[in-house]
Amino acid sequence: MARPSNVFVCQACGSTSPKWFGRCPDCRTWGSLIEEKRGGDDRGQASPPRSPVPVTDVPADFAERIPSGFSELDRVLGGGMVPGSVILLGGDPGIGKSTLLLQVLARMAASGTRVLYVTAEESLRQVGLRAERVNAGSPELLILSETDFGSAAATAAEISPTALVLDSVQALFSQDIGSAPGTISQVREIAARAVTLAKEREIVTWLVGHVTKEGAIAGPKALEHMVDTVLYFEGDSSHAYRMVRSVKNRFGAANELAFLEMTGQGLVQLEDPAGLFLPTAGRPSPGSVVVMGLEGSRPLLVEVQALVAQTPFPNPRRTVSGSELSRVLLILAVLDKRARIRTGSLDVFVNVAGGLQLTEPAADLGIALSIVSSIMDKTVPRTTALCGEIGLSGEIRPVPRLEGRLKEALRLGLKRAIVPAPGNGKLPAVAGMEILPVETIEDAIQILFR
Repeated sequence: MARPSNVFVCQACGSTSPKWFGRCPDCRTWGSLIEEKRGGDDRGQASPPRSPVPVTDVPADFAERIPSGFSELDRVLGGGMVPGSVILLGGDPGIGKSTLLLQVLARMAASGTRVLYVTAEESLRQVGLRAERVNAGSPELLILSETDFGSAAATAAEISPTALVLDSVQALFSQDIGSAPGTISQVREIAARAVTLAKEREIVTWLVGHVTKEGAIAGPKALEHMVDTVLYFEGDSSHAYRMVRSVKNRFGAANELAFLEMTGQGLVQLEDPAGLFLPTAGRPSPGSVVVMGLEGSRPLLVEVQALVAQTPFPNPRRTVSGSELSRVLLILAVLDKRARIRTGSLDVFVNVAGGLQLTEPAADLGIALSIVSSIMDKTVPRTTALCGEIGLSGEIRPVPRLEGRLKEALRLGLKRAIVPAPGNGKLPAVAGMEILPVETIEDAIQILFR
């Protein structure tokens, strides 16, 4: 049996080294190596071999999904929670992760289902106060304050709950690993054992994860590969709206989005958030346009605002909220080169109203025309909607699901749409909507402003 030894593990990439370095030899990150104790021969005994079975003998039917009590969340999960699945929920501190999962367990417990909430960061009194605020009083909702995962897993195996919440995976620790809670070795071990427990006992297991300052879930990237579903809880602290976005889902479509609102009694779902991100009533102003976006399978109309002003500084500022800065810089370059709209001496501020993040390229045309609208000091009618991807040569490229976007715009009272010209020459037929196809950014500017 080999002697126990210590190794240094990089908390950024997970690589190991027999001695300490100021900079990780693999990922070149400074100060990321932390010493961890490793036992001797911890390989254990191999499991007995299993016989393979023909694919025709494998049952293809799914187990009945378990509702979460939030129809919006069930839609993001693909129709509900699958028994034995492991779901990772990440988000900023204080965004409402614990509140959401406590409400989910409370609604399951209200129907007579036994559930277990393991809190490793808060005391029982703190969880009790939150449960009282969200009206989560049910004898089937069990709360356990525990930081040792071995003890929490033993309790879960004993009571066999339908759903289990581990809050959070970075605060739990395993006694088999000598490092502190939150390190890569601990997080990987806790996640692996949680997956094994969920599959063996058919328990729906939720893992709450912290996020880094870059917005990604803290810990090894393998953590997201080990679980079945990865959800991100998004939102702006200055707004009451919250979004749950799926970035991975083995039991449904990814990139779906659920809309919630934080209230004094907890989170309330918004089943029709279509009008939340449109311009407020009143006189239209330059720099404001309506973009026909798409979040997962749901068309969504969003107000995009731009403010362009002369700068007193040698280097103009580029400030973007709700979109990607690199995408806005590309749009500014295309406007300068292809449309002769000069912004080199102007400060440019772009904002997506409501705290929503627009990541699809179909918002390019809306961002570009909002900037042009602010420069020319001309308003865009609020009954006009825009969508289209801008190429480097100034062409407007087609976008997916254009007909669904147009129907949603018509449902919300918009009458005109500027869209990319289709390659086959056939525009979708939407009765009551005036559709104006454009091929280049110059064509769009000509239609709106000249």
